[in-house]
Parts: sequence; C-alpha cells; structure tokens
Amino acid sequence: MRKVLVAFVLAFAILMFSATKIVMVYWPGPESEAMEKVVSYWNATEGKKLGIEVEILNFSREGFWEKQEILLNARSSEVDIVFVATYIIGRLAPHLVPLEGFQLDPNVFIASALDSMSYEGFLYGLPLDVSNHFLYYRKDLMEKLLNEPAWRTRYEELSQKYLGKKLSPKRPNEWEWDDYKATAIFFTKKYNPDSPTTYGNVLQMKNLVYNVMIWNDVLWSMGGSWFDSTGKFNIKTEAARKAAELFKTLYDLGTVPPGVTTYEFGEANEAFKSGSVFMMIQWSAAYNILTDKTQSPLVYDKVALAPIPGPRPSTHVHSLGVALSKYSKKKDAALKFLSFLASEQAMKMYAENGGIPPVETVLKSLGHKRPEFPVIAEHVRKYGYVEATIPETMSILEIISNKLTAYWAGQIDLDRTLDQIQAEVDTLLKK
Repeated sequence: MRKVLVAFVLAFAILMFSATKIVMVYWPGPESEAMEKVVSYWNATEGKKLGIEVEILNFSREGFWEKQEILLNARSSEVDIVFVATYIIGRLAPHLVPLEGFQLDPNVFIASALDSMSYEGFLYGLPLDVSNHFLYYRKDLMEKLLNEPAWRTRYEELSQKYLGKKLSPKRPNEWEWDDYKATAIFFTKKYNPDSPTTYGNVLQMKNLVYNVMIWNDVLWSMGGSWFDSTGKFNIKTEAARKAAELFKTLYDLGTVPPGVTTYEFGEANEAFKSGSVFMMIQWSAAYNILTDKTQSPLVYDKVALAPIPGPRPSTHVHSLGVALSKYSKKKDAALKFLSFLASEQAMKMYAENGGIPPVETVLKSLGHKRPEFPVIAEHVRKYGYVEATIPETMSILEIISNKLTAYWAGQIDLDRTLDQIQAEVDTLLKK
C-alpha cells in the first residue's frame, strides 16, 4: 500500500510540475529561424521557471494562410498563438483576442507598426517584423551629377525640354517628384547618350498586390490616401490621378526597362544589381542583397538610401506578427510568453538572429552590423503609414492592381481606370 501511495504522490508531482505547452504557428524561413532562438531561450529560462513551454509549428509557405484559417474556422484549440499580417488582421480579428491589459510598453514599438496590428481601435497582434520602402540609388553617380559641371548643365537642359522647367540636381532626400522624373530622364541613354546607366529607374508594374503597396507611396506622398476625411473610399482624386500618371509617364518615356510590366521584387533587384539602372523604389529587405559583395558584385559598394520623394515623403508599413487565438485553452500562459516577447530583451535577441522588429532602440543598436536598421527605424517612425487593416484590404489591393496594370499597359484610359476602381471597391464594401 505504501508503494502505491508513493507512486501516486510522484505521479501527481510530475503532473503538477510538468510544463504547460503553448503551440505557436510561425511563418517558415529566416523569421522562424530567428524566433527559434528566442523560444529556446524562453524555454530554458523564464518559461522553465513558470512551467510554460513554447513549441513552434511551421506550415509550408505554400498555402500557409489557408491552412491556418482552416484551424481558426474550425475553432481549434490545437494552437494558442497564430501568425498574422497587417493586410489580413481585420479578416482574422473575429478569431483573435484583443491584447487588452497585455504587458506591452507602447513606447517600445514604433507607433505605425502598432497601427499595422490594430483593427477598430484594438491591438490584436504583436508586430515582430516590419516592412517598408526606400528610394535606392547609385551614390557614386549621384555625387558626379552634383559636382560635374557638364553633367549639371545637361541635366538642366533635359529638365527644361521634357518637364518644361529648368531644374538643378539635388540630393535625393530633397526631391519632389519632378526631381525624380528629371533624374530618371538624365540617366536614360535614350535621352543622354553619356549616361553610364541604360535606364534612369526601374518600376515594379506586374499585376500584383505587393506592387500596388509601392505605388501607394506615390499616392500618399502626393497627399492622397484610400479614404477621405469621412471614412469613405475615394480614389477619384487629383493625387490618385497624378500618382497613376507618374508611373505611366516614366514607362511611356522609356526610362525603365521594357519588361517592367512583368517585374516584381526579384526582377527589380536584378536590374539594379546589373548596373543598368540608376534608382528604384524597393522594399527594405533588398538592402542586404544589394550591398552583399557576393550577390551584387557590380553595385554592392555604391548603394545609398533616401526617403520616398514628394511633398509628403511616405512609406507603406506592414508588419508580420503573432496574436492570441480566441480558441486557446491556455490564454493566461500564452499571454505570459507574449509579454516576454514584447520586451526589448526578446526583440533584440530576435533582431540579432535575423528578425526586423519595429523597435527603434533595438534597430539603432544594431546599425554597426546592419546599416539599414537605423534607417528603417527612422523612416517607419517619420514617414510610415498603414493603408487599412479592414477585412477587405487585400481585395482592395487586388482591384487597384488589376486596373492600374491595365492602364499602364495602355489597355484602358485613366478616367475609366479610376471610375472602375471606385465602383468595384464601393460594391465590395457594401457586401
């Protein structure tokens, strides 16, 4: 009887002190590799003390969102923490728990990144990786343009001829869109046979929602947005017209490679890496590629960054992050881990292993290893905007992409383009 009692007590003790397991779905790739380091640290330290173990569950990239949404739609308690993104946070919100009372210092995270994880006034996700855009340009050629009298004179002549006004070269952080356009013309051999690059710029004009995110920078920088002051979607504005015309003009002038209507991230990078273009608006993730000697031997030491041009420099911001599932049966334990994850300590560990957390102090502290990190922090804080986090965000992007691509390719005029976008989005939002 004594042996049975001892065995029962031991079994009860093991049960009492065994760890509560939290399952967290995470995006596979560099992001999950970075998160594995943070989770390993948690499991060996604070998690061990609290009896809370975290396990990462990776789905394949193909069909990732669909697989996760199947679990959420089934109200499955198999996962406790799910992976979210700005452009689907509104769609997933009914399955998530708002992070109210959550131990998060709002001063740690950059405000626009928190906006990117919020919906209808509630924070639903913890932003862990931030994406934004830069103007990339060739600093060696820019210095020559600023300091070589013959180049300056030629620049002024071309701007007078094609823009109807004489412009002088400026540093890119002072540019309006006319400066961008004049520089694109100057560095295109068609207009300047002495240009060391064949094309002045490269645009990403493939029918793709992520390319529209880049075009939105132009719209916002010109004072536009998707919604007016009353909250109504309105694309039939002067800012939208000018933003659409800018890409069309640059394409029609031939300041871009002829195949740009099929270009996205990779193709634009290749054009820049080849040394055949002077500048481009591109995702911050490209910096590490373009400044790597092995991957970009022709330009790695010639790359510089500037804000998006315009009267109101603006960069699209979206975040990838994690959120608490409404169907988790271990919410208290999951929140303890999320509180740790929201600390500067965890975010620095995440950044040191490959993540890009929207935490200004962390990004600035790692500038000696990743020179773009402090610039990301500055631009996301100063110029960052979030188009929308409503459930229809991706559908709106798809509508805009379909119509703008047709306009840029000459298949439809601008008035019909904006009319059709407006009508389709109005119909979408009424559903």
